Amino acid sequence: MKVLVIGSGGREHAIVWKLSQSRSVDKIYCCPGNAGISGLAECINVKQDDFGALLDLVKYEWIDLTIVGPEDPLSKGIVDLFEKEGRKILGPTKAAAQLESSKVFSKDLMKSYGIPTAEYRVFTSYLHAEEYIKFKGTPIVIKADGLAAGKGVFIADDMAEAMDALKVIMKDKAFGSAGDKVIIEDCLKGEEASYMVFTDGKSIVPMVSSQDHKRIFDGDKGPNTGGMGAYSPAPVMTEELEKVVIEKIMKPTIRALRSEGITYKGILYAGLMIDKGVPQVLEFNCRLGDPETQPVLSRLKTDLMDIAMAVTEERLSEINIEWNSDPAVCVVLSSAGYPGKYRKGDVIAGLGEANAVEGVHVFHAGTAFKGNQIVTAGGRVLGVTAVGKDIATAKARAYDAAGKILFQGMQYRKDIADRALKRQ
Repeated sequence: MKVLVIGSGGREHAIVWKLSQSRSVDKIYCCPGNAGISGLAECINVKQDDFGALLDLVKYEWIDLTIVGPEDPLSKGIVDLFEKEGRKILGPTKAAAQLESSKVFSKDLMKSYGIPTAEYRVFTSYLHAEEYIKFKGTPIVIKADGLAAGKGVFIADDMAEAMDALKVIMKDKAFGSAGDKVIIEDCLKGEEASYMVFTDGKSIVPMVSSQDHKRIFDGDKGPNTGGMGAYSPAPVMTEELEKVVIEKIMKPTIRALRSEGITYKGILYAGLMIDKGVPQVLEFNCRLGDPETQPVLSRLKTDLMDIAMAVTEERLSEINIEWNSDPAVCVVLSSAGYPGKYRKGDVIAGLGEANAVEGVHVFHAGTAFKGNQIVTAGGRVLGVTAVGKDIATAKARAYDAAGKILFQGMQYRKDIADRALKRQ
């Protein structure tokens, strides 16, 4: 079979890498892809929002399945278009993808159907939002309603930070129309975890748990990013807690959408805050997380193509999904200046040496070719991912490999998976 993966990041490299191991996949295409993906798939320079060109490619090449990596095409209705044309595609429809593309829709749905989440208010007026923040005090969470590449959430510890965040979203329009509405919500305390499931709208099959590191600096300091590293499993997600998450959050969310006339098929991701064994939803995403995908798929034993086809054909209950018990750790290497304005075009050295470390695979995120050399082309450049017999081994391997890579201004956190080690 032939498969198309849409996207150009580390998540998409991990998806392509796992698909390349499938016994049923003969050819992989990726639009637009990156330097690392090009070693496993035919990269075609079609933008992820050029739906007409993507559909033409699928028809011309007789591609059997399309897998959508990033959230933006889902929010704009690529699944609706492909399904209308009779083409198999993994991902939720535009209506279902509102769970991620509109935080207001998501919060209102959770409130209406009793799904645990923080108390919140929605504002379209800067002045009213400002008054509410002064009334509530800090710490407080301020979110842009729409998609903001993982950077539209601000956790303000003091009033100055809160007012600055509100200004960035609503006055400076840093995220464009995504900031026309803001959600201001109570700041939940506890430990975060990422929980992803496959669903065909009827059955739900959980993936192994993971934990992301959002802030740019060690100790969870500095601004939010798209994610600076992740590990799997997350020890905070116990077997008992997992049952609670499935029964109190994931199943009710799928049922709630169905009650609203929406069938959800694809991957559903809940960002959770766990406090004293009680989970609450921070946000929903409608696709695989990045960088969580890298360690999670590194542990997947079952053929990913089989799972994807079962989801699109609504027969997920027939698939027995198995996972490797060995933990995995991903360390993201980013460009100087990220998550703000960052450098591009710097030559990357040491990739061969890093990939040679036992248990390691280096997934490319923001990379490109300049002649025969691989150079930086994004804020998050690489996801150095390692599997080991335990978290400590996986972490040591990931950092050993990361230390062999060099590009101008390279920055990365040194404390990925430390929380997991403290729990052992």
